[in-house]
Amino acid sequence: MTAHASQNETSATQIDDVVAYMAGLGQAARAAATQMRRAVTGDKNRALLAMAEHLQRRRGEILEANASDLARGRDNGLEPALLDRLALNDARIDAMIEGLEQVAALPDPVGEIEGLRYRPSGIQVGQMRVPLGVIGIIYESRPNVTMEAASLCLKSGNASILRGGSEARDSNAAIAACIRAGLREAGLPEDAVQVVATTDRAAVGQLIAMPEYVDVIIPRGGKSLIERISREARVPVIKHLDGVCHVYIDATADPEKALAIAVNAKTHRYGTCNTMETLLVDAPVAEELLPRLAQAYAVYEVELRGCERSRAILDGIAAASEEDWYAEYLAPVLAVRVVDGMEAAIEHIERYGSHHTDAIVTQDYGLARRFMAEVDSSSVMVNASTRFADGFEYGLGAEIGISTDKLHARGPVGLEGLTTRKYVVLGDGQVRQ
Repeated sequence: MTAHASQNETSATQIDDVVAYMAGLGQAARAAATQMRRAVTGDKNRALLAMAEHLQRRRGEILEANASDLARGRDNGLEPALLDRLALNDARIDAMIEGLEQVAALPDPVGEIEGLRYRPSGIQVGQMRVPLGVIGIIYESRPNVTMEAASLCLKSGNASILRGGSEARDSNAAIAACIRAGLREAGLPEDAVQVVATTDRAAVGQLIAMPEYVDVIIPRGGKSLIERISREARVPVIKHLDGVCHVYIDATADPEKALAIAVNAKTHRYGTCNTMETLLVDAPVAEELLPRLAQAYAVYEVELRGCERSRAILDGIAAASEEDWYAEYLAPVLAVRVVDGMEAAIEHIERYGSHHTDAIVTQDYGLARRFMAEVDSSSVMVNASTRFADGFEYGLGAEIGISTDKLHARGPVGLEGLTTRKYVVLGDGQVRQ
């Protein structure tokens, strides 16, 4: 068989030459990206809504495929938390359908011209938003990411190559069938979204080393996956490694607001990258607030690990080690430190943080402005929970990930983050003198 011709129908065991297979996907994606640059908003929206209809129509097939993945996962000793991420049910399929409808309703950024202005020569110069081209997305466990990634890349006019985790191979194949059907019905190239059929790990190595076909890689997964991709990729990567997020409670903070924010930032969800992992409390209010906070965390069975000063206030909590200040627990565990003012808090965040999301709770406007200016993170919050660092909450409609990089995209990456700009010049016969 050819490397690409039947990739969507081919099982992993039939692909003998992974290098040729991935090159075939890359060639097809590059050709599809050229066609997608011409795609109009209406056709893209029709494809998204057709995908939603196929999800609804093929719900039983998707759940059956997912049951196969879950059974294999249990046989292979997959941990309960990973099985939960892998599982699909009616509610999760409903959420996928709703997500497609939301993306279809979002404004299309492609073709927008910004900053158009006249120059002395009489030409007009502006910047037009255009697709990045071909986006490779590598992710683990959650099969609903297949549809999320496909929808965002499609709406932003890109072609995509999606490589999901081997544990979700049957679920991803069933969802991929819905994607292909939707593209076909809208008259768009089916190769605009390709789901890698092989579970061979070598496919990842090839995908991240094809700059002639792939314009950017977006990894979604654990730290080890992202570190590997960042280390080995020959294609630009949009990523974040850790979500070591902080909340600093200043001496002027409203106690009730501080309590609500600090509890929500930790306990709303434990396994997300915008969950608080270290709480910093200004020394003048530590004796008042820490016992109240400890009582609130006890309700959620959150283990506290503290510095010497916080342990002097809270009896019985474990001592925090140096490693705890760097830790992204993704669990009901929280590091607590008493600090002497905002400068000490910022120094701690700079040393131990991951430049993801950090928050201050304060009534001092000047301190709030300084915190926003001096904390070097992709999202900085004032009097709000770190859990708001999310594309939907920011009004982006959806996100394909969160970037802690400083070039191209930073923070939640929505449709605009999947585009770039090119200069356009409008003239009327001008020549340069």
